[in-house]
Amino acid sequence: MTVEKIYWDSDCFLGHFKDEDGKAEKCDGVIQRAERGEVIIVTSALTLAEVLWMRGQTKIDKSKEDIVKRFFRRSYIRVYNVTRKISENAQDLVWDSSIKPKDAIHVATAIHLDVSALETFDQKLIGKSGTVGNPLLLIREPQEAEQGRFNLPENRHNKEN
Repeated sequence: MTVEKIYWDSDCFLGHFKDEDGKAEKCDGVIQRAERGEVIIVTSALTLAEVLWMRGQTKIDKSKEDIVKRFFRRSYIRVYNVTRKISENAQDLVWDSSIKPKDAIHVATAIHLDVSALETFDQKLIGKSGTVGNPLLLIREPQEAEQGRFNLPENRHNKEN
């Protein structure tokens, strides 16, 4: 079985942590697939900080530190450092494709890792799907589980906001 590699933007993790309506269900679908070994979720090291307090959102409380750190250490999540090459590629994305700098880091990392898709809830970024990368990068929302949402005991008994 081939394991699919999917890049998650910070807002996917936040949708899961904060159990956001319309987002958590979709994120849970990907997490279920990852727990079955079908998917590896990859992200930039930038996400580790960005996920704590994104613009327009409330900050995740320090009391949730252990929950957040343990989540990013799960076997199906891979965190990649921002290298000079990724940063320079991100600069090109800012200049050539008008992608905001933090988003450009995510896109450049996803392209560098040759993922099957970058998943996000950012509609402006989704609008760039199929316009960047070689091969062209698919940018979409996380894909909800076909059988519907499950309550994941490890995640849902602790509201992570």
